[in-house]
Amino acid sequence: MTGVLRSEWTKLRSVRSTGWTLLTAVSLMIGFGVLLTAVSKDMGEEVGPADALMFSLSGSPFASLAVASLGVLVISGEYRTGMIRTTLLAVPGRLRMLTAKVAVFTAVAFAVSVVASFAAFLIGQAVLGDEGIALGDPGVLRAVAGSALLITASGVFGLALGTLIRHTPGAIVAAIALIFVLPQMTNMLPGEWGATVRDHFTTNAGDQITLAEVVGGQLGPWAGFGVYCLWIATALAAAAVLLRRRDA
Repeated sequence: MTGVLRSEWTKLRSVRSTGWTLLTAVSLMIGFGVLLTAVSKDMGEEVGPADALMFSLSGSPFASLAVASLGVLVISGEYRTGMIRTTLLAVPGRLRMLTAKVAVFTAVAFAVSVVASFAAFLIGQAVLGDEGIALGDPGVLRAVAGSALLITASGVFGLALGTLIRHTPGAIVAAIALIFVLPQMTNMLPGEWGATVRDHFTTNAGDQITLAEVVGGQLGPWAGFGVYCLWIATALAAAAVLLRRRDA
């Protein structure tokens, strides 16, 4: 397994799109956080603790999309170039190959996401000055670390969709829909069943971990993130089944 992990690490770091996509994710995470906090301060509005946290982490949805796109490329790029045939000849155990891809990608995405999340928070609070909050305030450290977990999980979601669809544009569109578009549309669903669907739908549930306090809904921070992980696990399980059954 060590050799497979090393091979996947070599492939990931040797592709130019990896560095550019991760740089984009970091830029979006920090840029949106700084922009929103700066605009809020310039407008002279009173910023509460919840707003100070939300503003500094406001780039997490966009960083999630960037990392999810990279997750798609990790597998779909090999199908596009035909490299997947070479990979499967070298590693006949398809589930072992997929596990190695997920492990290496998760480690890299989490490392970058942690740096981006903490940088966005610290810079954002520096911009707010006296109105800012500290990492030691209730729920703040968990929310900032949770932002990194959310971005990483979205990347793994993209990898699962890339394995399922095997077509880069289609998988990226599916990732955008499931992570960004459809969660917003669930707000229009009526009644109690609509509220249940909304609270448990992909990033609607996952976003709870980025809040210092639970605001409405039925799920707490870790429960919400757990529901999001179930969505991702389901997609990965379906991807693993199809990976074994389909031709390269």
